[in-house]
Order: sequence, then C-alpha cells, then structure tokens
Amino acid sequence: MEINNNQLLRFTTAGSVDDGKSTLIGRLLYDSKSIFEDQIQAIESSSQKKGYDGIDLALFTDGLRDEREQGITIDVAYRYFTTPKRKFIIADTPGHIQYTRNMVTGASTANAAIILVDARHGIIEQTKRHAFIASLLHIPHVIVCVNKMDLVDFQESSFNEIIGAFEEFSSKMLIKDIRFIPISALKGDNVVNRSDNMPWYQGAPLLHTLETLHISSDINKVDTRFPIQTVLRPQSEQFLDFRGYAGRLAGGILRIGDKVTIMPSGFTSTIKSLNGPSGFLDEAFAPMSIAVTLNDDIDISRGDMLVKSNNVPEASQDIEVMLCWLNNDDAKPRAKYTIMHTTNEQKAMIKEVVYKIDINNLGRNTKDKTLKMNDIGKVRLRTTQPLMIDSYRKNRTTGSIILIDENTNETVATGMVI
Repeated sequence: MEINNNQLLRFTTAGSVDDGKSTLIGRLLYDSKSIFEDQIQAIESSSQKKGYDGIDLALFTDGLRDEREQGITIDVAYRYFTTPKRKFIIADTPGHIQYTRNMVTGASTANAAIILVDARHGIIEQTKRHAFIASLLHIPHVIVCVNKMDLVDFQESSFNEIIGAFEEFSSKMLIKDIRFIPISALKGDNVVNRSDNMPWYQGAPLLHTLETLHISSDINKVDTRFPIQTVLRPQSEQFLDFRGYAGRLAGGILRIGDKVTIMPSGFTSTIKSLNGPSGFLDEAFAPMSIAVTLNDDIDISRGDMLVKSNNVPEASQDIEVMLCWLNNDDAKPRAKYTIMHTTNEQKAMIKEVVYKIDINNLGRNTKDKTLKMNDIGKVRLRTTQPLMIDSYRKNRTTGSIILIDENTNETVATGMVI
C-alpha cells in the first residue's frame, strides 16, 4: 500500500466525564514517542505532586490550570503529532452537557470521531448525545473505543454487549463508517500496541486504524466550488497584466480550459492558468490553495464563487440551518447578525426557530423555541444578498455558516445548511 506521508487526519475525542479521553490521548502521544523530553519531565513532576506513583497521562492534554486542578477537560485542547505514516491534529473536547458548543467546534472539521465508552457502564446518555452530534456534523468515520477493559477482566462478552447496544441506537443516524476497538488507555492495551490480554480481538489497535483510515474520498471531488478570497494584481514589470483570483478549493477539480461560471453574476469564462505555491499546475483539487486566471475580463471580487458551468450551487436568501448557539445571550428573532459563508459576508436575521433538539433524548421541542447557549435547533434565516450554498451533507465548507453579533463582533452561532 502506498502511504501519503503528507496526509493530515483531524480527529476529535468525545465521551462522558472520566471515561478517559485525556488519558487515551496521553497514551497515544506517549507510546508513539511524540512528546519532547522536557514535557515528559514536567508531567512527571506534576504527577508526583498529585500523588501518582507513575505518570498521569491525562496531563499531556489538560493544559489549562483549572482543568489540572479539577482533573477535567473544560475547553477544546488541540494537539498535533506525527508518525511515519500520517500527520494528526487531535481535538480533545469536554464531556459535560454544558460544553456541547465546544464539542461542535472541535468536531466541525474532523475526519473522524473517537467516542469513548466505559466498559463498566456501557452505552449511556452522553454516548448517544456525542454520537448524535457526530452524525449531525457528518463526520465520516466514528471509532467507538470501549475503554477500561482491564476493569471488566478483558471479557469479550462485555465488549460485544456494548457493540450491540451502540449499533441498535445508531442505526437511525447518518454515520457511514463505525468501528469498535476494546482498549485500556491506562495500561496501553490496543492503543498503539496490540493487547496480549485480549487475544479474542482480531482487529487493529487504535493508532494503526487512524493511520490507515481512507479519508481521500471524504472531500467532495464532484462539485467544483472555488470561493474567491482575494484578487491578485501584482504591480511589477514581470506581471503587468496579471489578474489572478486566489482562494482555497472547497470542492471538486479544476483544469486548464474548463468552462466556469462566476456566481452570483452568472458570467462565464474558461480557465487560462492555475497557480499553486510551487508554480503552474495542470489541475487543482480540493482542498488546495490556488490562484486562477481566466481568459475573459470579468468583474470578480471577494465573496464571489467560481463553479463549473454544468454544476452550480443554489443561490438563495432563505436558508434552513441546524444552528448551534454559542453565546451567553439568547438568540434574538428578527435581530440582525453578520453571516459568514465561505469568503462571503452578508447581513442576516433569524426569521423563525422551527424546533429545538432536546439533547437528552434527541427529540424535537416545538414549544420552547428560545435558543440559549449550547442549544441546537432548526432555524430559518433570511440574508440581504443570495448565498451560494450546498447542503452540509454534500459539502462541509459550502454548507456551513457562522453568525456574528454586529455590536460585540462575537461569534454567536454556527450552522449547517439542511
């Protein structure tokens, strides 16, 4: 198998409080030798102060002082590590219900989600909540790690029982790929190295699973979407007449000679050249950052979108989204917000809250429509100008929006286009 050493995999961890998320990440970093010596010494010192005989692996990610004092994860902690096969960014998200917004933030760009389940307690309400959010955010791969197998004597029956319970409630969710791994983060079983205590498990350990997940097809390579970030007009003799449109491909493939349409104006042209950081390209594909030149002079500016002429997104001022409210202040219907969609910035207002999701039982609440912090609900928005949107299921970049308070400039909500 050919390995792409530059391929980056983003994954998020979720689980109930004390399920061992931070310990698992600490074990991944420690056993894969991705931690500097001075960091290990600092953690060993902190562990001794807390009365540990060995090393408290959770301290590798619980970087905030409040978290270290309480022994819990409050904010989203991002960690980077690399192996010879792949690069990784980990989002360690908190398990409390009051930090639902943090999990949504950490999971929004993830290729995979690791959901931890305590082998002693099995599937609990938090497990269902996190699986629902992973499904809502269309995370392509979910890895259910049944942790603390050492506390149930590494019994296969405990593992199989949890698999059955998880598959039963997740069958109604839109998760393409679910895998189950029995582990002990504290002891290191099936995290980086295969466990001798569970010979009945024939699958790969967690790190090998993460290294070999097929993520190339997670990006939409069919629908070409190129939001214009800036117009390049270098004032030099070498590039006197150069006019390039720079940005990051949000979907699809572009080749020289392709017929393209500029949205929302509807003008058409063909691609003259494609330029990447290393020079000219014959073709470009998502998520590359490129500059495009066209064969026609067209008025194009930031916020416009370049698409294939035979495959255009919907241009709409009325948008239905699943909105996660992030702010202390409640959502204000009919109030004006700034809406950010790709590189496009417009004004928008909340026309209607259709329903709220009861995050405890995943039901729809059509009576209480007040969006408070951490609430998720179906909302209808109205924008001042049309946005070029796809459904979030189709494209996670062109299908997502954020709302910003005009007065405070705070990000108050994030949304997924239905």
